[in-house]
Amino acid sequence: MTLKELAKEIEAELVTGEERLKEKVTGVYVSDLLSDVMGHAREGEVWLTIQTHTNVVAVALLLNLAAVVFTAGAKPDASTVEKAKKEGAVLLTTNLSTFETAGRLYAKIK
Repeated sequence: MTLKELAKEIEAELVTGEERLKEKVTGVYVSDLLSDVMGHAREGEVWLTIQTHTNVVAVALLLNLAAVVFTAGAKPDASTVEKAKKEGAVLLTTNLSTFETAGRLYAKIK
C-alpha cells in the first residue's frame, strides 16, 4: 500500500509531504508514548497517534517512518507543521478514531 492509498482508506487529509505519497508502507504502529515508539516502531511504518507536538516529527525522522497519522481529529500545531515541512516528514490527519483507523489499515496491510 502506498501513502496515497493509505490516506484514501482512512479518509485522511495531507498536512505535509505530498512529494512522498508514492512511497510504500510496511506496517502500522499505534502508540502515544514517544519512548514506546522509539523502542518498537520500525522503518517504513506509519505511526498512529494523538500527540501533535514537534517531538513527534523528531521521532518519525529518527526511525525513518513513512508517515505520522494524527487520529481522532487531532491537528498538529504550527511549529510541528513547519518542522515537518523543513525535514520532509509526511503528516496526515483523520477524524476517525485511533481504533477505526488501525482496523481499516490492519485489514489492508496485514
